[in-house]
Amino acid sequence: MAAEHPGPEGPASPVGSHNEWDPLEEVLVGRLEGATIPSSHPVVACNIPPWAARLQGLAAGLKYPQRLMEPAQQELDEFIGLLRSLGVTVTRPDAVDHARSFGTPEWTSRGFCNTCPRDSLLVIGDEIIETPMAWPCRYFETHSYREVLKDYFRRGARWTSAPRPELTDALFEQDFTVPGDDEPMRYILTEFEPVFDAADFVRAGRDLFVTRSNVTNRMGIEWLRRHLGPGYRVHEIESRCRTPMHIDTTLLPLAPGKVLINPEYIDPDHLPEALASWDVLVAPEPDPLPERLLKLTSMCGKWLSMNVLMLDEKRVIAERHHTGTLRALEQWGFEPVPCDLLHYAPFGGSFHCATLDVRRRGTLESHCS
Repeated sequence: MAAEHPGPEGPASPVGSHNEWDPLEEVLVGRLEGATIPSSHPVVACNIPPWAARLQGLAAGLKYPQRLMEPAQQELDEFIGLLRSLGVTVTRPDAVDHARSFGTPEWTSRGFCNTCPRDSLLVIGDEIIETPMAWPCRYFETHSYREVLKDYFRRGARWTSAPRPELTDALFEQDFTVPGDDEPMRYILTEFEPVFDAADFVRAGRDLFVTRSNVTNRMGIEWLRRHLGPGYRVHEIESRCRTPMHIDTTLLPLAPGKVLINPEYIDPDHLPEALASWDVLVAPEPDPLPERLLKLTSMCGKWLSMNVLMLDEKRVIAERHHTGTLRALEQWGFEPVPCDLLHYAPFGGSFHCATLDVRRRGTLESHCS
């Protein structure tokens, strides 16, 4: 943990991050221990292929098999070692037995995992926000971070929790089907109450970009907009994905004035006006070998090749197997740091998903027109 730096108004906050690219000083990294296949629910099944949803329903609540856990754990350990070797402080949540059941007066569930702090926690400046997630199996996920959150709070951070959702049937469209390519977009979520995953937002100083999705509704976006107030602008990104969930395989700011987009999901001619002066970097098609593996094991789709973690404005940690992405990053003037995390995909993502940048060395600025 970083040392306190008392000032005239008390200790400096150990939490401070305004964008995706300032020099990274401290990061939360998820855990695999205790990971459990998500409990069966339409909001989980709607984002994966029908054959995978059937398998998931049969295995719901069971521990992930060791043949998936072991290579993912080895890669995660090496990733953590890489971060520490680069001078980044790595903080971890508590290990949890996610197979334990829990519930409210309306429903019961088992857990999932705490592999992706990017989903359940959102850092805006010196504030860390617990998000109101739509998956019942993730209802208590932030409890595994509570010791860390209390420590940050004691040392000066602001700690907020968005309204805890009810997650009753009223939140979900009961006859939802995934829209076809020729149909208007629709989502499984109603506007019954605010829900959102933090991973549907990315930050560029005073501007945030968000995708409405099957885990983030308009009420959730509006709750965060009002909570942050007039000092921030929240821009909605139109995605062509038929099963949207999380923006960091759709659009990701990499540096001041440089944004990476998924050409399958984003029309570069229909980006928000705030990005009009930015260089739009079009992600290359993912390499065939990792794409085939991801089709079999991942809930996140083939575009995890975009799921990179910026160490600063130049250096970027990217998946070693996505050679096309590594070459493109070099051509765009970045310095890729190759690392393995391909086997983490069954647990929710890659480098950006698996981390939460708690502290980056920088100040709040406006980077958009």
